[in-house]
Order: sequence, then structure tokens, then C-alpha cells
Amino acid sequence: RVVGYALASVVDGEGHLDQVSVVDDAGGRGVGTALIEQVCAWTPSPESGAMYDSVTLTTFADVAWNGPVYARLGFVEIEALGPELAAIRALEVASGLDIAGRRIAMRRAGRLPGS
Repeated sequence: RVVGYALASVVDGEGHLDQVSVVDDAGGRGVGTALIEQVCAWTPSPESGAMYDSVTLTTFADVAWNGPVYARLGFVEIEALGPELAAIRALEVASGLDIAGRRIAMRRAGRLPGS
């Protein structure tokens, strides 16, 4: 059965993780991490020749299963946003997402060693 999914797109010439979701009863088993790693595998390493230099995303900074998880997986908070990523953040603000908590943009360049 399907227990999760990831959606990705291209934003400002980089891979962008739009969404990752895992059903509750499959949580804590590494499914979300595996999905994120699949999206990040889309980025190049010296041997892969893939198309995109990095993956970006937007998320809640302080929700335990959001910002801290992405940081553990090698994503870092960024403030300088390209025009398309800035437009995504502006849409999030206009939609009221920031009312629920601080939202940030993050980037992970390439693959982590061993991934």
C-alpha cells in the first residue's frame, strides 16, 4: 500500500520539495526521510550528472517534524530568495500560513556523503 509521497518541482532553476507526507501509522519508520532523499538524489553529485545543484523547500521553522528534521538532513535556512521562491513565500504569507508559526526557506546542496 502507499504510505507516503513527495512532490517536487523546479523553482528558480533548483529542485524544490513542494510536499512530503506520510500516513500516521507509517511514521517514525524512515519513510519520510527516504522520500526526501529520493528528491535530493535528483540533485547532482560529481558522478551523477543530474540537472539541479540543490533542493529548496519552505517549512515551519519550529515544528518538531519540520524545520529540525530538514536541518538534520542537511538543509540550512536561507534568507536570500530567488524570485520564484520569494513568490512562494509571499503566497504562504497571503494564505495565512505564517499565523500558525514562523516559516522559513531552506536549501540543501547536492547529496550528503553516503547518501
